[in-house]
Amino acid sequence: MTKNNKVVIGTRKSKLALWQAEWVKSEIEKMTPGLKVELNKITTTGDKILDVPLAKVGGKGLFVKEIEEALLRGEADIAVHSMKDVPVDFPKGLHLAVICKREDPRDALIAAVHDSRFTVHGFKDLPKGAAIGTSSLRRMCQLLNIRPDLKIMQLRGNLDTRLRKLDEGQFDAVILAAAGVKRLGLAERITEVLEPGISLPAIGQGAIGIECRIDDKFTNKLIEPLNHPETAVCVRAERAFLKKLEGGCQVPIAAYARLVRQGSGVRGQESESQHHSSLVTHHSLLIMDGLVGNLSGDTLIKGSIKGSPDDAEKLGIKLAEELFSRGAGEILAEIYKK
Repeated sequence: MTKNNKVVIGTRKSKLALWQAEWVKSEIEKMTPGLKVELNKITTTGDKILDVPLAKVGGKGLFVKEIEEALLRGEADIAVHSMKDVPVDFPKGLHLAVICKREDPRDALIAAVHDSRFTVHGFKDLPKGAAIGTSSLRRMCQLLNIRPDLKIMQLRGNLDTRLRKLDEGQFDAVILAAAGVKRLGLAERITEVLEPGISLPAIGQGAIGIECRIDDKFTNKLIEPLNHPETAVCVRAERAFLKKLEGGCQVPIAAYARLVRQGSGVRGQESESQHHSSLVTHHSLLIMDGLVGNLSGDTLIKGSIKGSPDDAEKLGIKLAEELFSRGAGEILAEIYKK
């Protein structure tokens, strides 16, 4: 592959994965006119096994392993992932080079539609014993904590499949990541975006990550401008929290970090600036909430931490240690035994 005129992006084949890969492709083409960018569409283990809950398949790296192997074989130069699917450890020779600007990190409730009207207006309106579709243990434990009467049902497949199952009447509502729904232009399907107080997001939810070979200087330099310092610092804090808890993709662990400007309201990840991360730390405070829950939702161990964005990963580790000291380890050990 002649390095300087072609770049191959490894991606999953789902509509959302292709949207993300096409977005990265168009950004690269804008920055480097004349460069040829191609997609290598890869089927991952997570895409093949659709009849088993993800937690039972073994969680870690289900949606990235085959794409990473393509990177190592030179069949792709970069891999575009949803950050919430990316394990905290990488194969030798690969690294997470870029974290792009985050879309809405929250979960979305999508209720069934009848006569082109939503059957309920939000989470609080769900009828007693409503059937809710989700394959996420994180969502399950938080929803059951507030509403133990809900009937949580397994829901696998890509976004289209999940919405189709809802429309066929298999569920009263489904819970999806708001970011994916919005990226595919389906925002009008969202009944209610769930605030973190109801459903704390998954680690890295709403952010796109780009992985590549560490020694590929051309590609690392090429994609560097796509890194969004504010998003990166928040997601790195969340991932440090997950790594300390030794959580895979499919465990009831949640974390959400954001930057707040000191002495003012929330700053979030709104800054368009692509400069050095010193901008991130200028008068800002990193605030992160974290949670570990048991499967029935009757025990949620929650914590919050704040500090300098320069200490993002240390803050993530410290918050994990605090939850450990309050029983998170026992909950996770019990779940891994199952």
